[in-house]
Amino acid sequence: MNLVYANANGTVYDHPQFGALARNGDVITDILEDELIPLPAGATLVSLPHTRPVALDFANDEWSAMPGDVSAVGALLPQGYTRLLLPAYVKTNHTERLPLFGYTAVVWKDGGFYVAAQQTDETDRWNPDNCDRRELAVQVGDLLARYPDNRVYKHLSKCALEYECLTASNTFLQRWEGAVPVSFTCNAGCYGCISEQPDDSGFVAPQTRMNFKPTVEELTQIMLEHLRHPDSIISFGQGCEGEPSTQAQLIIESIRAVRAQTDIGYININTNGGLSDHLRAIVDAGLNLMRVSTISAVEAHYNAYYKPRGYTLKNVEKSLTYASQKGVFTSINYLIFPGVTDREEELEAMIEFARRSGLRRIQLRNLNIDPEGYYELLPKPQGDIFGMKQAIEILRAELPDVQIGSFSVVPDPESPTKHLQS
Repeated sequence: MNLVYANANGTVYDHPQFGALARNGDVITDILEDELIPLPAGATLVSLPHTRPVALDFANDEWSAMPGDVSAVGALLPQGYTRLLLPAYVKTNHTERLPLFGYTAVVWKDGGFYVAAQQTDETDRWNPDNCDRRELAVQVGDLLARYPDNRVYKHLSKCALEYECLTASNTFLQRWEGAVPVSFTCNAGCYGCISEQPDDSGFVAPQTRMNFKPTVEELTQIMLEHLRHPDSIISFGQGCEGEPSTQAQLIIESIRAVRAQTDIGYININTNGGLSDHLRAIVDAGLNLMRVSTISAVEAHYNAYYKPRGYTLKNVEKSLTYASQKGVFTSINYLIFPGVTDREEELEAMIEFARRSGLRRIQLRNLNIDPEGYYELLPKPQGDIFGMKQAIEILRAELPDVQIGSFSVVPDPESPTKHLQS
């Protein structure tokens, strides 16, 4: 398999004299054939600024940084695909941070591009090609005209049309999982937050956070418009807002108002899970689904990334446990990173966390972050590193009653462990 690299103009090439390598965290490694799949439809190849690719020189069978004015190349995967390895590179300027994307190792073999990844969920509903931009524009115009005073619809129109957020788009197309953002504040200071960054972070937030407090009427208008089909999901907690449970009273009143008029569909919250008292009240108001974002069940690692304010990882577990006991279908958005998630201590902690909390589903999400900046945050690894492919196999073997996927699902009691086989 040949190295893939980019020249100074960003044109991508393969090099027949250099073999492809990858990184598992900060370790350069070979790529195994069973770690590769053809480049998926919807994936994008990008050059990594301020880097040079590390490759195997076939002439002397040694690893080295490729000479010349070239840069490493990575693939940005569509949703539903889980990254197994990072591109192999060294930075030419260590003060520069890579943009907030999830870079995946890519190679050239058998006349095509391949990536170190595996498919972990069906992708049809989250394929951008299934979002007709012309139809979306019409639907945005229609709902804005019908609800001219609804500021949340106006906010979501930017998310749908400018950022091309599929969840926001679904809100206007009135299908599948839609968005209802509610909060402009947060009780965490996540490294690499996509909607709010301090000036000295070195990152630019790619989205604009909502900056107003909605009313119950605005929220219920959106919820009632969306919850028209049995498999509809409307979700509090989006990338364009803070932590939704900081606005617990608004959410509780909205759920009660909606459920007084319809029992169709599912109400979900995407949350960091920290405000366990607030979330208990939201569950009691009639919540159906809860998805908690986490990067680790190791407290030192969790705290380093989330920088929680006024809560701990124990609060997160408490929130999930209470929701599970009350019949809410609970999931985690598990932010994964090769060389970190597949550490022995990480896997052991997550398996026990899932068992204690009654977790029903693990949604694997590639962490979009600069690798060097991330490693500066982390506690030193303990124990073995298994590799992401084996790590996913371990999770499936140790948690047979927990679904492994990528997206939210409508609960299916007859298929509690349905997932794609790798």
